Amino acid sequence: MKFHSKRATTLVALTLAASAALTACGGDDGGSGGGGGDDATITFLPKNLGNPYFDASSTGGQNAVDAFGGSFEEVGPTEATPDAQVPFINTAAQQGVGALVISANDPTALGDALEEARDAGVKVVTFDSDVDAEYRDVFINQASAEGIAKAQVDLVAEQIGGEGEVAILSAAANATNQNAWIDLMEEELAASYPDIELVETVYGDDDDQTSFDKTAALLQTHPNLKGIISPTTVGIAAAARYLSTSDFKGQVALTGLGTPDQMRPFIEDGTVTAFALWNPEELGYLAAYAAHALIDGDITGEEGDTFEAGDLGEYTVGENGEVILGEPTVFNADNIDDFSF
Repeated sequence: MKFHSKRATTLVALTLAASAALTACGGDDGGSGGGGGDDATITFLPKNLGNPYFDASSTGGQNAVDAFGGSFEEVGPTEATPDAQVPFINTAAQQGVGALVISANDPTALGDALEEARDAGVKVVTFDSDVDAEYRDVFINQASAEGIAKAQVDLVAEQIGGEGEVAILSAAANATNQNAWIDLMEEELAASYPDIELVETVYGDDDDQTSFDKTAALLQTHPNLKGIISPTTVGIAAAARYLSTSDFKGQVALTGLGTPDQMRPFIEDGTVTAFALWNPEELGYLAAYAAHALIDGDITGEEGDTFEAGDLGEYTVGENGEVILGEPTVFNADNIDDFSF
């Protein structure tokens, strides 16, 4: 398997320190097992199904599980809510899977279900969006929250000339990662760009049509809007789709976090100048290897633990059980065709 990894690419990277569940059943990889299984049975649980970002992370997870000889299956809700994730957590615990890899829709609401799963012997790895540290073993972070926030603010500032009104189109109002980034974006705007005013933050619930409608409403409510930041792959694609056929194309800048395959048409037609993202396939790949290391007892989630992650090499567990994938890339017309995910 070949990634456009942070170790291999020489493309311009941001200076940042900046889900589809897998149910496993059976197989024989000689691992020590977990949660009652005798092999590396791993379940990925994303925020919601049908999301291209999580389709990509699940592809990476599947590739990793295939490489180390475990068992993999994808499950998850269609709506990005914590209540919708709980039954899948409960099922994973009942099945005794080795590990649950989850992108959380809420930092605390899933706590009881995750505690029950851990009591049943299931290792819990969060990725993309964390829960409170007491409810999981390891968190696979795409990048530091501070770095992700600064990158998006810098991008929109560059595109609007450092002044004017901007808005944020986020995912769910209780999404852990989104809220952390938004808080830090507000701080970065105040500290570094006093002439940029954040006029509103709206939530598209990681639903394409809702995000599309929220974009339209933002532009109607704020006629002087100069830029939109959407730190969610569903939101930025929906916003770009709206802008691309509107009178605001080329007048209102759009940036945030998106996948190259989603955003390529909007880069090519000039709707979007630049956006950023890490490789979600690598994120899922690393999360699966971390789960495998927990199942085998190679790591416990303590700071300083190290493990091998296949093609990505060695990683070290940091403070509070956090493992950082690395630096995301800025995608623009010059490099977007070098990537496919």
